Amino acid sequence: MQRISVSERSGLAAAAAEHGFEYAASEGVTGWDESGYYQFTMAQIQDNLAAPAEELEGFCFELVERAVNDQAILERLGIAEPFWDYLAQSWRDGDKNLTGRMDLSYDGTGPAKLLEYNADTPTALYETAVFQWEWLEQAAEEGLIPENCDQFNDVHEAIVQSFAAMSIEGIAHFACNTDIEDDKGTLEYLEECAKEAGLKTHLLAMNDIGLDDWGKFTDTEEDVITTLVKLYPWEWIMDEEFGLKVPASRVRFIEPPWKAILSNKGMLALLWEMFEGHPNLLPTFFEGDAGADALAGTYVRKPLLGRQGANIQMYRDGALQGSSDGPYGDGGQIVQGCAPLPDCGGRYPLLGLWLIASKAAGLCIREGQSLITGPDARTVPHVILD
Repeated sequence: MQRISVSERSGLAAAAAEHGFEYAASEGVTGWDESGYYQFTMAQIQDNLAAPAEELEGFCFELVERAVNDQAILERLGIAEPFWDYLAQSWRDGDKNLTGRMDLSYDGTGPAKLLEYNADTPTALYETAVFQWEWLEQAAEEGLIPENCDQFNDVHEAIVQSFAAMSIEGIAHFACNTDIEDDKGTLEYLEECAKEAGLKTHLLAMNDIGLDDWGKFTDTEEDVITTLVKLYPWEWIMDEEFGLKVPASRVRFIEPPWKAILSNKGMLALLWEMFEGHPNLLPTFFEGDAGADALAGTYVRKPLLGRQGANIQMYRDGALQGSSDGPYGDGGQIVQGCAPLPDCGGRYPLLGLWLIASKAAGLCIREGQSLITGPDARTVPHVILD
């Protein structure tokens, strides 16, 4: 894996305008950096990233099967009791999932290490599937990258095919907190994919969803919602007043309720408990567990529920080495062995392996200026070249 400097496309400003991204001549596109790209071999992509991610996804399914049959696990994850049967029934009914992004630490050698699994509300999807692919095509046309470069990026086609295979009848509703730009942009892209798959769609804000006299959720036109593609965390739904109405609503959710188990960072501790020593896993424990002593004061502390790298602390030999602020610090925590991101000239790339319907489909790289990847990280493109 190499980071290679490259000139920006001559038409970057026009591309930004076409895709609705903010652009400034001195800074480029907000959240995007094409002053460099990462180069991989096909073996690195297939053997060290895609295949391990699909194996880990299989482990995740084993974990969900175990969790829905063991209330003690759901308690450890902090999932409220009124939703236990709901999650279990969703899993047993085979409710289909759509997207997930495994965040990995990888420097091109040795096994990639799973840091987190964004299984419920992953973002950076449009940048990965569309903007990154367009960069590849235009950079090749301008001679900015070597001939015969490819990219691990079947994300768009995989999403469209997955929507087409879901047998969604009637209108597919799409909802998120529209005040969060990343969520809104990602959801709008998912809606476009659904339209391409031939579905009828209706986009709305989560706070515009109503409840009728029969316990059915409705949209702004008072039509009953039967399928809801949401970019809104399950833990938020479960914590809100209308959340207790969800199990009886008969809405088909994408992502399905059982994803609440995998979007909880406690799953990393449970995976280690189940598959201790696996080369793609890091030693991880619920804070306070006896096994955590094995980390010998060098670990990363994370909240069970959190987003965008918030409320993370990194310790080395018991001393705090770095931290991030955020609103998620009050709940349970895990402690995880360290697998620092590689240092590429003061840039720290976090690899995001996209799973579409549980199949590895693409790669995005978010690059920050510290070992904790936060909301200021920028997406950097990649190529495959042997």
